[in-house]
Amino acid sequence: MGVRKTLRPQGLLTASERRFAEALSELSATNPFLERRIRLEREALGEEFSEPLSYWVPDAGATELHESRLQRPNLEALGQRAERVVLAARGRFARLRHTPSARELQVYQDACLYVLLYRYDARLFELSREVAARPKPLGWYPEFVREYEALLNIDEVRWPVQLEPDTALALLFQLRRAFHYIFRYILGSSPVSAHLRAETWTSIFTHDLRRYQTSSFRRMHDIVTLVTGPTGSGKELVAQAIGLSRYVPFDPKRKAFADSFAEQYHALHLAALPVALLESELFGHRRGAFTGAVEDRVGWLEACGPSGTIFLDEVGELPHEVQVKLLRAIHARTFNRLGESAPRAFLGKVVAATHRDLAHEVRAGRFRADLYYRLSADQIRTPSLQARLASDPEELGNLVRLISRRVAGDDSGEQLADETLGFVRERLGVDYAWPGNIRELEQCVRSVLVRGRYEPALPDPARSGTFDQELVASGWSLADLERHYARLMVEHTGSYSAAARRLGVDRRTLKLHADAGRSQSP
Repeated sequence: MGVRKTLRPQGLLTASERRFAEALSELSATNPFLERRIRLEREALGEEFSEPLSYWVPDAGATELHESRLQRPNLEALGQRAERVVLAARGRFARLRHTPSARELQVYQDACLYVLLYRYDARLFELSREVAARPKPLGWYPEFVREYEALLNIDEVRWPVQLEPDTALALLFQLRRAFHYIFRYILGSSPVSAHLRAETWTSIFTHDLRRYQTSSFRRMHDIVTLVTGPTGSGKELVAQAIGLSRYVPFDPKRKAFADSFAEQYHALHLAALPVALLESELFGHRRGAFTGAVEDRVGWLEACGPSGTIFLDEVGELPHEVQVKLLRAIHARTFNRLGESAPRAFLGKVVAATHRDLAHEVRAGRFRADLYYRLSADQIRTPSLQARLASDPEELGNLVRLISRRVAGDDSGEQLADETLGFVRERLGVDYAWPGNIRELEQCVRSVLVRGRYEPALPDPARSGTFDQELVASGWSLADLERHYARLMVEHTGSYSAAARRLGVDRRTLKLHADAGRSQSP
């Protein structure tokens, strides 16, 4: 079927279809975790638009199925309208008397890919949650090929992005899977948390999704991602979201994906291993390479296939001699097992994390400058929990509810969340700085579940230092301090009973000290 000249002045799309398709095209290439997505949805749908949340955020009151388009009316409306526009435009190709412009072809192709993602969303979502060691053949792949070719197999048309059906399916699966794992692992409803999700998406797909679809998806393994941030702020969760969202080729002969995405993520905690064991874990060893090497061992760099990711946690703790070997593996993509001279290929991607300031470590001579530059092309910084709460005080309640559901299940999660938040308000205070970040908050929820209380292991930095010095210099007796603190707690909580619960004492004892504090202030 050849392409002919147009009979209609509007070309491939009517004026209203073109306005929709233009907005949908931009929407398809936009980071879904940015607010720009909302503007484009509104532009595309007009009066059909339903005002959503400002960001894609995990809903503390819903199950994981909250991701589904059934819970997002704009996605359903976009998919249905895209179906109508694409089918109408596809029918016009036979009547065209001129070749559509490059822009018309671009927006039509983008709309077709959006329609395919819409049609196969549920099946791709289920695939995203499967963790089988070997991917199973997809019985519906021939159906996907037929629908793909019905929309895009048109004689004499050269599409802006040249994609075979198997590559298109692999890219759509990666998009769906990346959204799932970013949504699942990077919690929080604050603007700071939303920004972290957007940064993680960019790390996977770059800022230019069309260039990624054209060529970059084959080359992202060569770019290291460095995740920095305070201890306990979720660096490993970011690394997991990236590692589980790598592009995995689809094998059309087997009708299955080439690798299991879940089996291709390997985490190595460098600070926990002595040098000899660390090198063996990373590079592997040959039998007899050192005392105790009784058989050959495959290291993680060798086990990591072309679709895989190796996560190097606390890379700032890496000994200098191992830094040299790691640099070679990243730069030259080769390494040697211990005790071997023959090089082996490293095919995967590296994600590294550290709480240290690596630039400072370089200046101090503890970290190689050449390795630092190789690690730092793509950087993500995880914010502290204190920074998240400063951007949105409601973040604490949302996070506690999400964590409580995961710890106690949907049936008991809300009750655990209420207990935890009540304990935090009464015992820790709403201004508690959470020095252990998200990890500490998770431990707080678990501790309240088990023991009904949580005792911070570390001092709150916001309440130490100057306060301690002033307290020592005050000259107060222990009795003075008890009376003064009891009075302050009554004023802070608003009642004797609340203050007594906060301090874990009998109400009558608390009242005795507080009243004495009022009459005799130290």
